[in-house]
Amino acid sequence: MKNLLSYRSSLSFSIFTLIVASTIGIQAADWVVYPGGDGAGKGKHIVFVTGDEEYRSEEGMPMLAKILSVRHGFKCTVLFSINPETGEIDPNNQVNIPGIENLDSADMMVIFTRFRELPDDKMKHVVDFVNSGKPIMGLRTATHAFNYRRNPESPYAHYHHNSREWPGGFGQQVLGDTWISHHGHHKKEATRGLINFEHRNHPILRGVSDIFAPTDVYGIRNLGPDADILVLGQVLEGMKPEDKGVNGKKNNPMMPVVWTRSFIGESGKASSVIGTTLGASVDLESRDLRRLLVNACYWALGLENRIEADSNVDYVGEFHPVFYGFNGFVKGVKPSDHELK
Repeated sequence: MKNLLSYRSSLSFSIFTLIVASTIGIQAADWVVYPGGDGAGKGKHIVFVTGDEEYRSEEGMPMLAKILSVRHGFKCTVLFSINPETGEIDPNNQVNIPGIENLDSADMMVIFTRFRELPDDKMKHVVDFVNSGKPIMGLRTATHAFNYRRNPESPYAHYHHNSREWPGGFGQQVLGDTWISHHGHHKKEATRGLINFEHRNHPILRGVSDIFAPTDVYGIRNLGPDADILVLGQVLEGMKPEDKGVNGKKNNPMMPVVWTRSFIGESGKASSVIGTTLGASVDLESRDLRRLLVNACYWALGLENRIEADSNVDYVGEFHPVFYGFNGFVKGVKPSDHELK
């Protein structure tokens, strides 16, 4: 009898363990975590929030997170827009980013989303982080990260990229500007990033000299005098690194493409903010752009004295980005496909 009870107890515990493990597995399968370790970033947690239909943030951000984790010691969590029926990454799903609660334990948020509209209970994690005083980096379409057309009565509707209540929403108020325009000719005029001489000694620019991006320069209109413009975007005549800058008003003056500023949220604490209109997965083939983004994480987290001009920003594993465009994302990919091999 005693043996039977012991068996039943053991069986019940095993079933319970399997249920818990299964549940954890389902949750963990919706995002990916790179554990970090030795390096300047040890003990720091960066959460990447991805989800855009065009510029392949679902490719570029896991690659950058791997570099920060393996090469520099940061713990990195990457979140994706997920099709809840298949568990596959679906950048066209604007309402579902599982794991957003990981922001509660993050030291920094890197956001690369476009027109997302999360349920209020999920969006609250983003809003709480924005108001926490912790650092934020926004890439490319993060200028128009959120869209509130489904639920205009949401308490977070002012995050809308075209908000009148909070002019320009998250993009303008937090990052520095909202969506304005394609300043360069989309898919015909690429970008050369030119260092702003005034800030050439900024720690974020340490070791950075040559940035080429196949994406076009975005229009910037509302960036205030509180921002330090680190890189200017020269509009090129074509789509090759060797192409010359176009003549005329497009480059006179040039638009900012990388800047820093501060944002003070409801906590009263100031967040260090890095904004850039670069960042498509194909842009990140530029070693110097990768270096700039890695440096930016160091700087934002108070590690600027640890930035090395020749730090390792090599890919971890292979990286073959898909050229940007709507509905061009690779189908059938799950977050687990981005795990370290």
